[in-house]
Amino acid sequence: MLTILFDGIAYGMLLFVLACGLAVTLGLMNFVNLAHGAFAMAGGYITVTLVNRLGVPFLLSLPLAFLASAAIGLVFERTLYVHLYRKPHLDQVLFTIGLVFMAVAALDYVMGSSQVYVQLPEYLRGRFDVFGVGVGRYRLLIIVVCGLLTIALQLILSKTRFGARLRAAVDDERVARGMGINVNRVFALTFAFGSGLAGLGGALGVEMLGLDPTFPLKFMIYFLIVVTVGGTSSITGPFFASLLLGIGDVAGKYYVPTLGAFVIYTIMIVVLLWRPQGLFARSAAR
Repeated sequence: MLTILFDGIAYGMLLFVLACGLAVTLGLMNFVNLAHGAFAMAGGYITVTLVNRLGVPFLLSLPLAFLASAAIGLVFERTLYVHLYRKPHLDQVLFTIGLVFMAVAALDYVMGSSQVYVQLPEYLRGRFDVFGVGVGRYRLLIIVVCGLLTIALQLILSKTRFGARLRAAVDDERVARGMGINVNRVFALTFAFGSGLAGLGGALGVEMLGLDPTFPLKFMIYFLIVVTVGGTSSITGPFFASLLLGIGDVAGKYYVPTLGAFVIYTIMIVVLLWRPQGLFARSAAR
């Protein structure tokens, strides 16, 4: 049971890093970016290429995947997304889902349709026992990295001047501009950072989730469930939602394998019946 709990926490942490960029763009920027998974896929393929083909050390490939995905996100934000901030959500949904299908087709043409995995170094393979609990080395790495990222992200958004400027720009863009805040720069940096986090999550998730060109479509629903269950008022909600869903998904697939795939949806339905606005509603945060 403790081993399942550990694996569920690792999976939940990975879901959070994959989905928190969407939580930022949707909750803090009020932009529906269904192409978020495409940036995660980009980070995964960048890591696979660096490690498997170029021989770059795996740990070094992680920050490179983050930076590359952030750069891609910045280019897309400045050239495409910036024109959609004031558009209705339906326009944003249609545009970003179109980007997903374009990304899937492009990666299928360039990288092929087969599922790929990353070659982990020997010190990240296997398990070791801690008081009778089987602890996977790679899953422990995921928990440590994602935990540190969660703390850093929460501090950046709640304690720094940049976080205050972002909240001001979202709440009232006109007033924020009048106060001298460069709203365009704030949004661009926020979107790039969220894209970078998606890329890092994709890089970390290659070994656990596998990677193929349909990745954004397969896991889009998971990203949306995390944000929906957690609420969009802060990062805290999606974090706890990710842990709840990760543990529930792993435990369900282990104890009731025939119904395990439905556990995550059951949790979502129960939580939303209890709190329709998510675990941390925006109105409660203000």
